[in-house]
Amino acid sequence: MPLGLILGIGRTFRRKRTSSLDILSPKRAPRGFYKGKNCQPTGFHTRKGGYVVLQEKLPNYVVPDLTGFKLKPYVSQCPLEANTAEASQTAK
Repeated sequence: MPLGLILGIGRTFRRKRTSSLDILSPKRAPRGFYKGKNCQPTGFHTRKGGYVVLQEKLPNYVVPDLTGFKLKPYVSQCPLEANTAEASQTAK
Protein backbone atom coordinates (compact mmCIF):
# COMPACT_ATOMS: atom_id res chain seq x y z
CA MET A 1 0.00 0.00 0.00
CA PRO A 2 2.70 2.61 0.79
CA LEU A 3 4.40 1.84 -2.54
CA GLY A 4 1.18 2.59 -4.47
CA LEU A 5 0.77 5.84 -2.55
CA ILE A 6 4.32 6.92 -3.40
CA LEU A 7 3.81 6.07 -7.09
CA GLY A 8 0.55 8.03 -7.15
CA ILE A 9 2.24 11.10 -5.69
CA GLY A 10 5.02 10.80 -8.26
CA ARG A 11 2.51 10.75 -11.08
CA THR A 12 0.83 13.93 -9.89
CA PHE A 13 4.10 15.87 -9.83
CA ARG A 14 5.28 14.60 -13.22
CA ARG A 15 5.36 17.40 -15.76
CA LYS A 16 3.82 16.96 -19.15
CA ARG A 17 6.26 17.49 -22.02
CA THR A 18 5.30 20.60 -23.96
CA SER A 19 5.82 20.78 -27.68
CA SER A 20 6.34 23.91 -29.72
CA LEU A 21 2.76 23.73 -31.03
CA ASP A 22 1.29 23.94 -27.52
CA ILE A 23 3.03 27.21 -26.70
CA LEU A 24 0.44 29.51 -28.26
CA SER A 25 -2.54 28.51 -30.33
CA PRO A 26 -5.54 30.55 -31.48
CA LYS A 27 -7.71 28.78 -28.90
CA ARG A 28 -5.47 29.86 -26.01
CA ALA A 29 -4.58 33.30 -27.38
CA PRO A 30 -6.48 36.60 -27.29
CA ARG A 31 -9.45 37.15 -29.57
CA GLY A 32 -8.52 37.77 -33.18
CA PHE A 33 -5.10 36.08 -32.92
CA TYR A 34 -4.01 34.23 -36.08
CA LYS A 35 -0.93 32.07 -35.78
CA GLY A 36 -0.35 31.37 -39.47
CA LYS A 37 1.91 28.78 -41.07
CA ASN A 38 5.32 30.39 -40.49
CA CYS A 39 5.49 32.16 -43.85
CA GLN A 40 5.62 35.79 -44.91
CA PRO A 41 2.51 37.48 -46.33
CA THR A 42 2.62 38.30 -50.05
CA GLY A 43 0.35 41.33 -49.83
CA PHE A 44 -2.33 42.98 -47.73
CA HIS A 45 -6.11 42.99 -47.27
CA THR A 46 -8.16 45.97 -48.41
CA ARG A 47 -11.08 47.55 -46.56
CA LYS A 48 -13.58 46.11 -49.04
CA GLY A 49 -12.45 42.50 -48.48
CA GLY A 50 -10.04 42.22 -51.39
CA TYR A 51 -6.38 41.22 -51.35
CA VAL A 52 -3.56 43.08 -53.10
CA VAL A 53 -0.48 41.03 -54.06
CA LEU A 54 2.80 42.95 -53.97
CA GLN A 55 5.39 41.84 -56.53
CA GLU A 56 8.33 42.72 -54.26
CA LYS A 57 7.02 40.28 -51.62
CA LEU A 58 6.69 37.32 -54.01
CA PRO A 59 9.57 34.79 -54.00
CA ASN A 60 12.00 35.25 -56.88
CA TYR A 61 13.82 32.08 -57.98
CA VAL A 62 16.98 32.58 -60.01
CA VAL A 63 17.63 29.48 -62.14
CA PRO A 64 20.85 29.34 -64.21
CA ASP A 65 20.85 28.22 -67.84
CA LEU A 66 21.65 24.49 -67.84
CA THR A 67 22.04 23.89 -71.58
CA GLY A 68 25.02 21.64 -72.23
CA PHE A 69 25.21 20.57 -68.57
CA LYS A 70 26.33 16.94 -68.37
CA LEU A 71 24.53 15.97 -65.15
CA LYS A 72 20.89 14.94 -65.21
CA PRO A 73 18.28 16.29 -62.78
CA TYR A 74 17.25 12.82 -61.53
CA VAL A 75 19.54 10.87 -59.22
CA SER A 76 18.71 7.19 -58.91
CA GLN A 77 18.53 5.69 -55.43
CA CYS A 78 19.99 2.38 -56.63
CA PRO A 79 22.89 3.00 -59.04
CA LEU A 80 23.87 0.21 -61.39
CA GLU A 81 27.57 0.20 -60.50
CA ALA A 82 29.57 2.31 -58.08
CA ASN A 83 33.32 2.52 -58.57
CA THR A 84 34.56 3.78 -55.19
CA ALA A 85 38.28 3.30 -55.97
CA GLU A 86 38.16 5.84 -58.81
CA ALA A 87 36.18 8.32 -56.70
CA SER A 88 38.62 8.10 -53.76
CA GLN A 89 41.64 8.75 -56.04
CA THR A 90 40.09 11.86 -57.55
CA ALA A 91 39.12 13.20 -54.11
CA LYS A 92 42.74 13.20 -52.91
